[in-house]
Amino acid sequence: MTLKTPKMVLIDLDGTLVDSAPDLAFCVDETLKRLGLPPQGVERVRDWVGNGVEKLMRRALTGDLNGEPDAALLQRAMPVFLDLYDHNIAARSRLFPGVLEGMAGLKAQGIQLGCVTNKIARFTEPLLRRLGVRDEFGVVVSGDTLAQKKPHPAPLLYAARFFNVAPQESLMVGDSVHDVEAARAAGFQVACVSYGYNHGEDIRAAHPDAVIDSLVELAEGLKQNRAVA
Repeated sequence: MTLKTPKMVLIDLDGTLVDSAPDLAFCVDETLKRLGLPPQGVERVRDWVGNGVEKLMRRALTGDLNGEPDAALLQRAMPVFLDLYDHNIAARSRLFPGVLEGMAGLKAQGIQLGCVTNKIARFTEPLLRRLGVRDEFGVVVSGDTLAQKKPHPAPLLYAARFFNVAPQESLMVGDSVHDVEAARAAGFQVACVSYGYNHGEDIRAAHPDAVIDSLVELAEGLKQNRAVA
């Protein structure tokens, strides 16, 4: 692994830490059902996750990644979806394999951990708590913590300032092109998981510094780097 061992690792939420697509798909399809529209299914929803719930609902209402639904229809749909998701935030969502072990391995090396996501705090905080990992992170930056969200670098730089760590000593771990773009703009290294929600595209095409199959692989790779440095 060619990554330089960082002092801080920031980890994305949906598609990196948590497989949240089953809950999101349930809420999307139940919303569509109540509006008299056909369901989209979990595999389509999986390709639409990652840019916040309003963008997800726009995609679901149009069946298109860049779709723009009728404004009145979106206005009807959003409160239905939000209420459903409040009650299904972690009913079907699970941590990806290796997450707990990988985070433990990073912390054992003295690396500070933060979570940076485009999911709003209303959903981020309870999801992390119900899955038992909120206290693993020194800082959590949600999609509405700041005026900007990924791919803007501001959320990453905010976390770096929180830990008093320089960008060049920082690593972003995510699953999408937005994570890569945010990291590059912030001056971070970036590693991407191979299993995430990158709108159906191979994340290797975004040219992250490393592609990993689990957080365990990341922790072990950084440990080996430290041993030979």
